[in-house]
Amino acid sequence: MKEAILQSLQNLRANKLRSCLTMFGILWGMISVVVLSATGEGFRRGNDKVLLELGKNIGIVWGGRTSLQAGGERAGREIELTLDDARAIAAESSMVAVVSPELERGAVKVKSAYNSATARVSGVEPQYQEIRTIELEYGRNFAWQDEQQVARVAIVGFDVCEQLFGKRSALGETVTLNGMPYTVVGKIRKKKQDSNYSGPDNSKIFVPFAAMTRDLPRRDAAPGTLSDIIVTPKDWVADQLPSVLNDRTGRIEDIDWPLEINVRGILARRHGFDPVDKQAIAMWDTSLNTLMFGRMISHMKQFFTIVGIVTLALGGIGVMNIMLVAVKERTREIGVRKALGATTGHIQRQFFLEGFFLTMLSGGAGMLVALGLCWLVNLAPMPDRFSGMVLSWQAGVFSLLTLVAIGIVTSTYPARRAAELPPVEALRFEM
Repeated sequence: MKEAILQSLQNLRANKLRSCLTMFGILWGMISVVVLSATGEGFRRGNDKVLLELGKNIGIVWGGRTSLQAGGERAGREIELTLDDARAIAAESSMVAVVSPELERGAVKVKSAYNSATARVSGVEPQYQEIRTIELEYGRNFAWQDEQQVARVAIVGFDVCEQLFGKRSALGETVTLNGMPYTVVGKIRKKKQDSNYSGPDNSKIFVPFAAMTRDLPRRDAAPGTLSDIIVTPKDWVADQLPSVLNDRTGRIEDIDWPLEINVRGILARRHGFDPVDKQAIAMWDTSLNTLMFGRMISHMKQFFTIVGIVTLALGGIGVMNIMLVAVKERTREIGVRKALGATTGHIQRQFFLEGFFLTMLSGGAGMLVALGLCWLVNLAPMPDRFSGMVLSWQAGVFSLLTLVAIGIVTSTYPARRAAELPPVEALRFEM
């Protein structure tokens, strides 16, 4: 084997120009596979990161207006959500993992010692921070002790904090919300949020739900009415969505999603409306967004992978063609070697190793070049839904296995052709 390897390398060196030109096809194919795979993975990770800025797989529930008669009640009746509704969903739903009521008010006058602003204020319970992505630049999150003590503490969004305090630290500072003093206990990191249901978190102020209910109740609804209820499904519920989407036909907005059916059924019993009345309760299930974006990115990655493999395969065809030419050029050499005692296996192994080494050397060089290109691209600023060119270990292994497979396929046929040449005919061959 050692002798065969050395002989293969010597033959490659003897035809430097032809070997280099042949290697370029494989090298370019390997660059295509790696770069396209890394691009697809970068889009996937960037998309997941943007979706997580709002919260992954969450449901936002709003009260609506009935469109069907039920239980003797007329159609057109307004459904207002309450704290007891949120508690009922948490207690009765088999699909919901976490529930949080939310009470919001817009255009609240906010003042600090340095500036004033108008902001949207949200009253939330501590578990809200598990559902939504409320990550802090500094400070602390809300605790149940804040709820129990009805504490006047606040977590401020990045933009409103910059407006109120400039570049100063807001931790421990006092802000007034419609004249009522609140102590800042945290600042949210700057979020690249491209979807929301009531405004970007960068422009919001969050306070404990109990304090919000006491100090800033809604003026446009009955006392105790919530703005919305936030829920997050259990993992197995989100895992069911692909099969639900595949099994149903029609417009996506007309499909009943499992989480929505479950929540609507609980609220229907409490408010006396028909469980099939979609107008009574409005719900935005972001699991659907996650699923649709995930499928789009997955199809894009599959397309990129196919394009890369085809490019690499074309390079492999070039290797096979050059090896067939080499077999023809060295026909007399093959005859001499067979006459001196070389077996069919020896000849086949010799030409197989030459083609295989040519493929692997050029493929390895292509991977190094591709990784270098990925590194250079990642030095530049990236758009929100693109996390740079990232080669996952799965894609790396797949690329190497594809290279090996193409090397084996493209080297086997020319090697077999060389091994099957009759010695007498080979010795009589003249170029």
